[in-house]
Amino acid sequence: MLYAGIDAGSRAIKVVVLDGATLAVVASGMTDQGVAQDTLAGRLLDRVLGEAGLGRKRVARIVATGYGRASVSAADTTITEITCHACGVHRELPEAATVIDIGGQDSKLIRLNRDGTVRDFAMNDRCAAGTGRFLEVVARRLEADLGDLGRMAARSTAPVPISSTCVVFAETEIIGLLAAGRTPDDIVAGIQRAVATRVASMAGRNLAEPIAFTGGVALLPGMDRALAFALGHAVTVAPNPQMTGALGAAILAARMDGEQA
Repeated sequence: MLYAGIDAGSRAIKVVVLDGATLAVVASGMTDQGVAQDTLAGRLLDRVLGEAGLGRKRVARIVATGYGRASVSAADTTITEITCHACGVHRELPEAATVIDIGGQDSKLIRLNRDGTVRDFAMNDRCAAGTGRFLEVVARRLEADLGDLGRMAARSTAPVPISSTCVVFAETEIIGLLAAGRTPDDIVAGIQRAVATRVASMAGRNLAEPIAFTGGVALLPGMDRALAFALGHAVTVAPNPQMTGALGAAILAARMDGEQA
């Protein structure tokens, strides 16, 4: 039998399908989020199964997680993204003691027990500062592709301190910095540090290592270094960092049916 996890995030929907016998990933995929997220999630599930030569009838259980999990009608049950990210990271990086997840609309810091369960967590979902949304605004203002921000930051020789902690005010600040002759490279480097500092503020004084970095922002070159600088600790980007929530959801689906994960 197969087990599926669907992570309906704020920016993208991710699906992971596991083989019940081996708990190996047999299919996975991602699509952009949209208004009809239930339809999008169902189509994505059918697509990744079809590409693997599989059918939905072979899926014994589906767990949905993420921002839009309640809207995924294909799911048998829902589980919070905190629990699913913890489970997914523990599978990929069993020694991880802390998870930092930066997505499109929120950021999370999750402390793990040795068995990968959640000890406690902190979450920023009230302000776009410290999220991928902040970086999207910067890219648009600088007329750059989001994927180019890492290369721009790497060329910086003097990162600009960004004083604003609100995206709206930060955008105004960026306009002023450009008018003052500061380079886009130095502004991007400063923004990366500002995002990392915002996330690091959730950590407090006690931060256990190793630290795993997940979410779409983890794919942007340089963000791991900016986060490590802000935290004062080494940071490891998880394998397939956008997929850890869906992976954890699939593992938990298998556990519900008595499969060992």
